Amino acid sequence: MDRLGTGIGWRPEIAEAVERMPGVDWVEVVAENVCPGHLPASLRRLRERGVAVVPHGVSLGLGGAEPPDEGRLTALAERAAALGAPLVTEHIAFVRAGGPLTASPPLEAGHLLPVPRTRDALDVLCANVRIAQEALPVPLAVENIAALFSWPGEELTEGQFLYELAERTGVRLLVDVANLHTNHVNRGEDPAEALAELPLEAIAYVHVAGGFERDGVWHDSHAHPVPDAVLGILADLASRVAPPGVLLERDENFPEPAELARELDAIREVVGACGAAAGSVGGGRGEVADPGDARQRVGVAQAAVLSSLVAGTPVPEGFDRARMGVQARALASKRADVVAKAAPELPALLGAGYREAFLEYARDSPMRGGYRRDALDFAAFLLEHRRPGVPRRELREWWLDRAGPAPRGRLARAAGRVLARR
Repeated sequence: MDRLGTGIGWRPEIAEAVERMPGVDWVEVVAENVCPGHLPASLRRLRERGVAVVPHGVSLGLGGAEPPDEGRLTALAERAAALGAPLVTEHIAFVRAGGPLTASPPLEAGHLLPVPRTRDALDVLCANVRIAQEALPVPLAVENIAALFSWPGEELTEGQFLYELAERTGVRLLVDVANLHTNHVNRGEDPAEALAELPLEAIAYVHVAGGFERDGVWHDSHAHPVPDAVLGILADLASRVAPPGVLLERDENFPEPAELARELDAIREVVGACGAAAGSVGGGRGEVADPGDARQRVGVAQAAVLSSLVAGTPVPEGFDRARMGVQARALASKRADVVAKAAPELPALLGAGYREAFLEYARDSPMRGGYRRDALDFAAFLLEHRRPGVPRRELREWWLDRAGPAPRGRLARAAGRVLARR
């Protein structure tokens, strides 16, 4: 794979600024946010100029107990082909749990959650990565994630876990130095120790991003300036190996283009000042055994954790209850934010009461099928519970317009009651 250089996360809100920004060698786009047959004009223009575009997936759940979904893999492969991507990337995380493997209700996290660093979880992850590698037309790189909580009884460090993953599968690594900082603050893990244990020759590229600290917890927001501590970890990495690519991530609260350009300049300066020798990227693939019963053991553990975070069941033994509470609140808050973007009519209808109403709904209503379905379920909840201040007529018309001709479950029950009162 050719060296990528310095890049920035492409987002619609800053598309024009990214096109005009000097020194942008490549961009990364959230894979699920682009349609292969209808690429944004900005991305097409960047590609025509020779700027590489890398799709970055967020929904495969490679760290989950189930094998990756064939439909999601096909969609990711289609986006890689449409963008002419040199590689695709995903996360070492689970995003859903439950279902037939555990004989429990399927649950969606709506967020990237950490996998336990155990032999079982590593066996399952390796098998899932190999399935994804076979389905994708270009190389795959996987990213270490930020976490608010730790799993009890872990058997490997972050560096050991990633080293064995790369050695057994030949997968490349997307090293997020902001996530190493997050895990330093939240879990007491030394970034330098993690870097020392990594197979640096497997690095495909590096993420750099900002966040903020509140009550002793670091939140990986991608909405704040890159702090000096993160640049320091980048400098440590760059002193060990010249990364093939470095990318600035920013997802919201976008500053002026000049400020983004200054952050990119700071990243270039750090990498250039360290000047380590380049390593060869990639490696061979070892044998990956079938994980067997490990899938079920991992599945049961992940379902118990996710249920405690989104469905109010007890926190499993050995977990830090305070940190799990922080994570549960963060998941609910993110749901509220993303539903507001997926269905902006709802916060417009509810005004200042939107967030309080959504968090009340989310306490007893786990997400069941993506954010658009979540928006419909939330509207049905409001129609059923007759909250004060809710404009019922407008909300009912919005819901009926989007629920389709044959709504089911809660939506059908709500529809029957609502229509009966017309």
